[in-house]
Amino acid sequence: MRVLLVEDDAPLRAQLAAALRGVGWVVDAVADGDEALWLGREEGYDAAVLDLGLPRRDGVSVLQAWRDAERRFPVLVLTARNRWSDKLAGFGAGADDYLTKPFEIDEVVLRLKALMRRASGHATPTIRIGPLELDTVACRFHLDGQPLVLTAGEYRLLAFLAHRSGRTVSRSEIAEHIYDRDFDLDSNVIDVQIGRIRRKLAPHRLLHTERGLGFRLGAA
Repeated sequence: MRVLLVEDDAPLRAQLAAALRGVGWVVDAVADGDEALWLGREEGYDAAVLDLGLPRRDGVSVLQAWRDAERRFPVLVLTARNRWSDKLAGFGAGADDYLTKPFEIDEVVLRLKALMRRASGHATPTIRIGPLELDTVACRFHLDGQPLVLTAGEYRLLAFLAHRSGRTVSRSEIAEHIYDRDFDLDSNVIDVQIGRIRRKLAPHRLLHTERGLGFRLGAA
């Protein structure tokens, strides 16, 4: 999963980025509204964490511009402002959730997990694909009720596919959402990880290759 983090307070930005990367997400961390506006329009994100009090361009106008450009990824707003009018402005611009500073870093992670899960159409913390289960809170997979041992890279890829279960996902979409921006799409990393995951899911045929299109995780 790829997250855009927009926070001008450097120590807090570093803390948040470390926590988000700690659960296996790719994080683009920026400090001002102009860069946030550009990235949110140009890059594919699964969610954003957006401070309202930003230099160059305030967070509400950034969020409004994203929504005007039909960027629909969920946005968690962070702010030191606790007035109802500020919250109303944030939600009116298209925010999906709101946290007032100070807050617990772990709560940011939990709220983002819930936002991303709901955005992909899953109402509960556990995503089930036949005998495969993803606990989105604990960040663990189980197969036939037993823990599924995965490398960090395999987990990121399988979790991305699980959130989009039943959909065919292209290589470029995978690269955009789970690898750094300098990832070489011509490398065989995705194929290698797909092969390893498929072997770990055996004997179940859950991971399908759609020739010329991409990959699909599904029970049929």
